[in-house]
Amino acid sequence: MTKDECFFLGKIVAKFSFKGEVLIKLDTDEPEAYTEMESVLVEYNGNLVPFFIEKSSLQKSTLLRVKFEDIETEEDAEDLVGTLTYLPLSMLPKLNEDQFYYHEIIGFDVIDAEHGNIGKIVSVNDTTAQALFEIKKGEKEILIPMNDDIITKIDKENKTIYVSAPEGLVAMYLG
Repeated sequence: MTKDECFFLGKIVAKFSFKGEVLIKLDTDEPEAYTEMESVLVEYNGNLVPFFIEKSSLQKSTLLRVKFEDIETEEDAEDLVGTLTYLPLSMLPKLNEDQFYYHEIIGFDVIDAEHGNIGKIVSVNDTTAQALFEIKKGEKEILIPMNDDIITKIDKENKTIYVSAPEGLVAMYLG
């Protein structure tokens, strides 16, 4: 299985006990959805390696305390700290029609209420305070905030997102 077939679950941020337990900082709004997993894929030495879970529980809000099979000591656990964990895309919870995962909308056309088709989504920048659609129109890049006031409709079947960008925003990029 490759990373393209997976989604990022979280990062192993610390060892938890002398019995080889670790804490995974989950990258999700619904951490409770991941307390019953049988295994995760850990990126180890450039490969995705399956690790089977003996038991897991939530610690605080987004920390998952995990005991992996065959990780018995603090040293074993220490070796995993800093690694990234993944799950197959097929394990993503289903969303409502008006919701989406970032990876799903790459390649979608963006139709602005004033300017019509303003390009295709090439990525989502979520490193800023407000997540942004990164849209390519020819050689130009357009950044549009992702929020419910701007997104007017999501048409997954036709791979199109309709927006009503703030006045002057699109023109600033195209001008």
